[in-house]
Order: sequence, then structure tokens, then C-alpha cells
Amino acid sequence: MAIIITDECINCGACEPECPNTAIYEGADDWRYKDGTKLSGKIILPDGTEVDADAAQTPISDDIYYIVPGKCTECKGFHEEPQCAAVCPVDCCVPDDNHVESDETLLNRQAFLHNE
Repeated sequence: MAIIITDECINCGACEPECPNTAIYEGADDWRYKDGTKLSGKIILPDGTEVDADAAQTPISDDIYYIVPGKCTECKGFHEEPQCAAVCPVDCCVPDDNHVESDETLLNRQAFLHNE
């Protein structure tokens, strides 16, 4: 499953540089599929949706740091544990019950994002 940042976030920003997929953004910041990945131009996501990897997407939160579920791999393929949760001083990076995914799905996403 993806990781979510709860409203207990203190906006310290410790998590953002730790994400190997650049799936974490500061509140109110636009995000892009291309950020921190090898994606560019028109792409077909694993769910069949066509998007422009270079296009700005609407922020998921305006107030606190947030994680884009479609870019989060729980650090599978990079680390033994989610790095955002490992560095969070208030333990607000937790599993997202709304995005439960298998290890296989997370590893496939990692390969997709990084063209491996």
C-alpha cells in the first residue's frame, strides 16, 4: 500500500528529500509524473490512463506535505522500509488504507517510473 502523511504533519520537510520516486511534495505545490523519474511526454499509466508526464497536476493538500499515491512504492526496489516513515520526527507517514497494494504492484510501479 502507499504511504500517506497525516494531518499531524509539522511541515518539517524531512521526508521530501528521502523519497526515491519524488512522490512527496510540499503542501500547495503542483506535482508532475516526470519529477524524479524517467517519464516524459505522453505516457500510459499502468491503469491505462493517458497523461502528460510533464504537465502540472493539482496538489493533493494545500496545508501539509503530501504523497502522490501513483508515485509511491513504499521504497520497494530501493530500501528495506519507507524512508519517509523512517525519518519523520512525529510518525505521521503511515500506511494508506485507501491504497492497499501488493509488493508485486509496488515493484512494477518502481520499474515503470524508472524505465527498468
